[in-house]
Amino acid sequence: MSRFEDLYPTKIIGSKGADAQRLGAQSTRSPPEHCWSGRKQNFFRWAGRRLGQRLWALPGDQHGTISILAVFAALMLTILLGMVMNVGREVNGKVQMQNAADSAAYSGGIVLARGMNILAFTNHLLCDVFATTAFLREGYQRNAEKHVPRILAAWQKAGETLAGLSFGDPSIRGLMTMEQKIPRLGRAILAKLPHEQELVRTYSQWAAAAAERLLPLFEQILQQEMIPQYQRAVVAVFPELAQEAALEVARRHSSSSRTILAVLWDPATGQPVSASNSYQSVLPVVDAEWTGGIYLQKARQQRQRRAQNYLNQLNSQALWVFDHPASLSRFNDLWRGYTCGHLMKLLNEEYPDRNLPFMIRTEEREVLDIPSAQNALLDSDFTFIAVAYSRHLPSMAPRVFPQPIQGGAMAFAQIRLFVPWRRLVYSEITEGGSTDPATPFDPPPGSTPGRVVGWTVRREHWRTLPVGGLPPLPDQRNAWDLFNQSWTVQLVPASHPNLAAILQTPPPVPELAGFQLPSLGGLTTQEIQQISFH
Repeated sequence: MSRFEDLYPTKIIGSKGADAQRLGAQSTRSPPEHCWSGRKQNFFRWAGRRLGQRLWALPGDQHGTISILAVFAALMLTILLGMVMNVGREVNGKVQMQNAADSAAYSGGIVLARGMNILAFTNHLLCDVFATTAFLREGYQRNAEKHVPRILAAWQKAGETLAGLSFGDPSIRGLMTMEQKIPRLGRAILAKLPHEQELVRTYSQWAAAAAERLLPLFEQILQQEMIPQYQRAVVAVFPELAQEAALEVARRHSSSSRTILAVLWDPATGQPVSASNSYQSVLPVVDAEWTGGIYLQKARQQRQRRAQNYLNQLNSQALWVFDHPASLSRFNDLWRGYTCGHLMKLLNEEYPDRNLPFMIRTEEREVLDIPSAQNALLDSDFTFIAVAYSRHLPSMAPRVFPQPIQGGAMAFAQIRLFVPWRRLVYSEITEGGSTDPATPFDPPPGSTPGRVVGWTVRREHWRTLPVGGLPPLPDQRNAWDLFNQSWTVQLVPASHPNLAAILQTPPPVPELAGFQLPSLGGLTTQEIQQISFH
């Protein structure tokens, strides 16, 4: 067999047509040597026609179509799955960031509210110390006791006179009755006088013993200004505590994939909340002793009013026996007069400009009675913003789904420090016209069935409950001041005018060093509100 036949068999299987038969017939015979080139040309001609037939029939051939579609479908599903997973991760990350910002703002605001309540409590404590010091000074000096013997001596004469009275003719029935009563009254007075004298002596000894132990302590508290010093420490420390609380709460919202940190901002100054970030304190309070001016006068007035109220409560409880069963000696009036004198000496002579209560920076009438300036005052003194910072979550297939925002991720929340307003309550109208707080559904406990003649709605505040059985002071009703211990905080829409500036200010926190702020492209606060409805 020739070399051509070894490489290209002469029998063609499956060929059809005249050319194939002729070629097959010719191939059965051994070709001469000079036909080698012709046979080669015929073979390539046949192979070309065969290839053309196959290419011409290819568009109509459906074998393997599903495989091609499956490849494209798998590719599309893979892209769609990546997009869904990236969107889900971004949404979950946004919710996580917003929860961290809300929690940081609320936690930091709660700490500031507690600082306000502590200042209010220590203001009350300061006034109570003045009242107790005046009470103990009288117990130590025992001035009222010195006048009791003369008063009781006068009652001794009156009792002897009444006991020895005689009305003459006993035949007159009316005179007979008086003759029986008036001498009996005189004898009762004479019998009561030693007991009252003993009661005054015992009470004075008790007050002197209490003053001997307690008066030096109270005098030292006032001399060293311990309460104002503590209040100044609260004003300095609690902003730092609020900042740490916001940072830690945001960190608690972190996950294994990223860390979230937060900063509590004072939008009035555009600085993070701290002890020394502005010329005025973060808390909306004023140290009247250092500030002076109108605050000094108001602090004196409030201190005197509160201290006098506490002294009245203390005397009412301590002198009850002299107000009712043992009133002949008038020791109660003497004691009250002397303790009031001691209090006025403490307030006006010894400490006129020291040991003053802290004052709130914004008056209630400025917050409520000036609608045009109400929001501005609240924004300047009672509003804070928390911003949460974190890096963006890494995208799946970052070449296909690149992060459109350059820089880190942020979320923000705003809180407002305030005192709750008076609330609406239902009151029962009884037959006598009095009203008792109750509900419109059930009668109050202990009420008589059938006595309720109607219901009314009025404003009442739960802080106005009487203390020690005494009615509250006029300025205790819905008081927007620093004697009110109901300061709290609430989340509000982020609408502060300085929001955009705060979001573009790098946080001066060591843990956030190197954090790249996202570019807002010059957006204003109003434009940010249109994007975020938080």
